[in-house]
Amino acid sequence: MDYSRTNPSQRYKDLVATYSNMHRDGLPDMGIPADELYVGASLLKHLPTVRRLVQRTGATTLIDYGAGKGKYYGKRDIDLPNGDTAPSIAEYLGVTEIRCYDPAYPPNSTLPQKSRDAVISTDALEHCPEEDIEWIVDEMFGLANKFVFANVASYPARKTLPTGENAHATQRPAGWWTGLLEQVARRHPGTQYHFEIEQYESSLTSLFRQRKRTRVVSG
Repeated sequence: MDYSRTNPSQRYKDLVATYSNMHRDGLPDMGIPADELYVGASLLKHLPTVRRLVQRTGATTLIDYGAGKGKYYGKRDIDLPNGDTAPSIAEYLGVTEIRCYDPAYPPNSTLPQKSRDAVISTDALEHCPEEDIEWIVDEMFGLANKFVFANVASYPARKTLPTGENAHATQRPAGWWTGLLEQVARRHPGTQYHFEIEQYESSLTSLFRQRKRTRVVSG
């Protein structure tokens, strides 16, 4: 069956309901209160890359797709992992408008009805069911006038959902994501893209797994 925004899978609906409950209740068994859960902190390490894309494309408006609570958009003087300090995210990026969207967080759950220059998504797509990924990525492209940026984790999450499932619903290797991305991108030839897929590789010379990042970019 082909799923879509108007006909998502039952698993998508169930996960949205689960995450909505988590945003409201937190994860008491793990000692995580609601106001500390999915606040959007993973965005921070990707801001330098997003800023380069903004500067390259001349983007001035942006949608954060899967933003969670989007907590950091309201903060000032933010210390970034690379040592930069952002007076605010909008000022750091050089954009005039930022719109947050997340179907599981009621304050941000209304899908934007008009496109913006850029659509970004950080640590969100892997939380979506595999059977819905294609229409979700296609929707992101459809909302972007200039570029799409996303990072994806292709390994299990540390968090377990109250249902017992791992929080990363889709765990696929870089090649799978690359094929899907290129298929979707062909429908949106005017939109640039930059995806980063993170996965772990075992090393013969180390007892530890090494994190590897695969970049899939347009042009």
